Amino acid sequence: MTTLRELVLGRNPIISLQTLDERTEFDQIRLLAAELNRNLYDWTMADGIRVFSPNTPNPAEVSGTDKPDRAIRQIMMQKRPTLSCFRGMASMSSQPLVQRLLRDYTEHADTDRECLILLDDEPLHPRIQRLAVPYRPGLPGTEELDRIVKETLLRLKKSGTTELSTDLKKSEFEQIVLTLRGLTRTEATRVIESVVMSDHKLCRNDIAHVIDAKRRLLEGAGALESITVDFDISEVGGLGGLKKWLTERRGGFSRKAKEFGISPPRGILMLGVPGCGKSLCAKAVAADWQMPLLRLDPGVLYQKFVGESENQLRQAISQAEAMAPVILWIDEIEKAFASASSASADGGLSQRMFGTLLSWMQDHREPIFMIATANDISALPPELMRKGRFDEVFFIDLPNSVARKQIFSIHLKRRGRNPEKFDLDQLSDASKDLTGSEIEQAIVSSLFRAFTAGRELETADIIYAVSITRPLAALMSERIESLRTWAFHRCVMAD
Repeated sequence: MTTLRELVLGRNPIISLQTLDERTEFDQIRLLAAELNRNLYDWTMADGIRVFSPNTPNPAEVSGTDKPDRAIRQIMMQKRPTLSCFRGMASMSSQPLVQRLLRDYTEHADTDRECLILLDDEPLHPRIQRLAVPYRPGLPGTEELDRIVKETLLRLKKSGTTELSTDLKKSEFEQIVLTLRGLTRTEATRVIESVVMSDHKLCRNDIAHVIDAKRRLLEGAGALESITVDFDISEVGGLGGLKKWLTERRGGFSRKAKEFGISPPRGILMLGVPGCGKSLCAKAVAADWQMPLLRLDPGVLYQKFVGESENQLRQAISQAEAMAPVILWIDEIEKAFASASSASADGGLSQRMFGTLLSWMQDHREPIFMIATANDISALPPELMRKGRFDEVFFIDLPNSVARKQIFSIHLKRRGRNPEKFDLDQLSDASKDLTGSEIEQAIVSSLFRAFTAGRELETADIIYAVSITRPLAALMSERIESLRTWAFHRCVMAD
C-alpha cells in the first residue's frame, strides 16, 4: 500500500485524506513535515492557519486566514518548502471560489516543495476530488491493535492508575484485540481506557464491556443495526444438535485455530416453523462466542433512486468487514430477496443485489459469521443452499417434550418462579403442538390470570392458558408438514 510519505514525495499537489481519526492522522502529518524539514501550515475554520516550524516548538498563528479562500491564497504566497494541511474542507468544497482557487493551486504549485493535504471525515465535492490524489489510511489491523492495547495498559500502569490483570489469559487478550477491530486508533485507545478505569484492571469480564462500548460507538450506521445481547445460549430450550455444532466452532476465529489449520466458520442458515427460536439463536450465539451482533435490515437496503440500493448493500458489507470479527444476522432472508428467484417488476434489482450478496458470501475472507433465518423455503433461490455459502443448513421443528420442559423452566425462572414447584411433565404433555414463543405467551397470560385473582401462579393457570391457545401448527398444518418433508433429506435437524 502506498504511504502518505510516498504520495508527498511523488510531487502530488493535492492529496485527499479521508479518515474518521483526524487526531492520529494529523499527528502523522506533523511527524512527516518534521522529517522532510518543511514548515507545516495547519488550517481549520476555528483557528485559521497555524504554522508549525521544525525548529520551533509552538505554532505561529496567521491572522485573517479563517476563511478558506484567504487561507489558500496565503499558502500560495509561500517561498520556502511547505506542507499544508486543511482540516474540515469538505463542507466548503462546493463553493465556486474555493474550487477555482484550488484549481489555480494545482496549476501553479511547485510540486518539488509544495503539497496540500485535505484532511476530512467526509468526501470532497466531485470537482475537487478529481484534482486530488486519494489516500485512505484504513483502520488498524490486529497487530496494531495488539500494540495499542499493550501501550495503553503500560501507560496507565506507569501513571499509577492501574495494574495489569494476572487472570487475563492469552486467548482472552486476543479476544479483546479482535473485538476492537472496526474502530479507529483513537477509539480503540479510549475504549480500553474507559474499560480499565471502571474497575482499575483488565480482566475476562471486560470482554463484554469492550463489546458493549464498540456497539455504542458504531450503532445506528446505515443498513446495519447493532443488537444488544443480554442472555446466553443456555436460555434457549432444546436444539441440542445446533448447540453442539456451535460449541465445537466457538474458538474458530482464534489465532490458535488458525495455527491448527482451521478456517473460520462462515455461517449457518436456519429454516423452520415461526416462533421456534431461530432469531433467539442468533442472539445467543453472539453472547456465547462473545462477538458483536449486527442485524442487516433489508427494509433500509431498498431505495427509490437508481443505484442507491446496490450502494447501500455494498456499504453494509464494507462496514461489516471493517467491524469484523462480528456475527452478521439477516432475519427472514426470503423476504429480503423475495424476487430473486422469479420474474419480478423491479427491473432485476433483487437479482443483482442477491448476486452481490452470494458473491461476497463465497469470496470474503474477513472473520464474519453469517446467520440467516427463513420461514418459507420456496421463496429462496437454490443457489443460496449450496455448500460454501453456509457451513450448514439446520431445520428447527416444533419443540419435543424434553425441549418443552426446558422452555417452561427457562421462562418460569425468568419471571422469578421456581420451576420445581410446577408439574413440568403435565405442562409438556398439554403443550404438544406449541412453539417456544407460544409457550412463553401462555406463561404471560397465566401470570395475568393469577395476578387478577390475587394469588400465586399455579400449574392449573398455565394449563388453562395453553388450552385456549390456537397453535400455529394447527393453523398452518399443511405448510408445516410440507416444510418438514422438504427438510428431511436436505437439512440437519437442530434437535
